[in-house]
Amino acid sequence: MAEKKQTKREKELLQTIDELTGDIQRVQADFENYRKRVDAEKIAAREIGQSSAVMKLLPVIDNIERAIRYVPEDLKDHSWAQGVTGLVKQLGSSLEGLQVKRIDATIGAEFNPELHEAIQFDEDASGEKEVIAEELQAGYTMNGRVIRHAMVKVTRQ
Repeated sequence: MAEKKQTKREKELLQTIDELTGDIQRVQADFENYRKRVDAEKIAAREIGQSSAVMKLLPVIDNIERAIRYVPEDLKDHSWAQGVTGLVKQLGSSLEGLQVKRIDATIGAEFNPELHEAIQFDEDASGEKEVIAEELQAGYTMNGRVIRHAMVKVTRQ
């Protein structure tokens, strides 16, 4: 009879061990999921911070590009104008280091509403596909996600 009691006690202990083992495995899985979620949230917060900082720089880049576009012909070869042009190139390469890329909005490129914002549309144009007639403001992506759409004038071709 002592054997049956011991066997019964052993069964109870084995059942308790199985339950505790299951609990530990669930806690480990929960912790691993928590750790992954926190890591993803850290990355997202970092990207939001970078995106916010870049967005504050974009108007400065826009103004410098506008200034370069309207440099008088007699000053285009001046060293100061060349320096300003170099500044834009340097800013561009710095942005590329942050995974910021300019959206292609060259004349004749196909209009893509996911990347481009049509500010003007040539109503008189005819054709089957919508293409960019002019880039009015540069657009940018960061890590493959649009942070500012390119503002464009659209026509048909």
